[in-house]
Amino acid sequence: MLEIACFEITSAEIALKSMADRIEFCHNIEAGGTTPDFHEFLYLKRNYKTPIYVMIRPTGGSFFHSEAEFTEMKTSIITFREAGADGFVFGILDAHNEIDVEKNAELLTLAGNTPCTFHRAFDRTKDLNRSIEILIQLGFKSVLTSGGKSSAMEGKENLKDLVAKYSDQIEILIGGGVRSENIAELREFTGGTSFHSSAILKYNTWATDDEIKKLKRLSI
Repeated sequence: MLEIACFEITSAEIALKSMADRIEFCHNIEAGGTTPDFHEFLYLKRNYKTPIYVMIRPTGGSFFHSEAEFTEMKTSIITFREAGADGFVFGILDAHNEIDVEKNAELLTLAGNTPCTFHRAFDRTKDLNRSIEILIQLGFKSVLTSGGKSSAMEGKENLKDLVAKYSDQIEILIGGGVRSENIAELREFTGGTSFHSSAILKYNTWATDDEIKKLKRLSI
């Protein structure tokens, strides 16, 4: 499974026309992704059949959100769910960088039957095994992770461990610097079958069709 992270509509259209199995649609690459424009989502949903997962994150930086930001996240989930989002990507931590069980549970309830991915806020938690067990209990379908490190290549030992222990209970979505030059090594070493990449090459602004096709071919 290949998910392409798309931070603006140009990359989204490239990925949706290419070989992505689904996209994660968001804005603001500098902040690591925030909630996208609703009308751009509607345009994409009406013109393409490939599943679109929507990032729900009002601001960049910390994954500890204020009550006002949390209210905004709840409103966004309701709005995008009713408009046909195929999935959601979010993750709230508490002040100690641990999973906020109560707030994440509330968002999952609002999402209903729409599958949800806990994003790389997971990598900021102290104990990855304990954290992933919490996510499984909460009902997340996927967790996006680089194995607790700054990139998937750096975290490949932890990723291998997570895949071995938990991939039958939750999708381990391997991300963080994943490109065609390293995806085969990551797949072979970790045993992972799901990968996440922006498919943006050095000096480029948008995802490229050629890179997406290479990623898809090498991930199998």
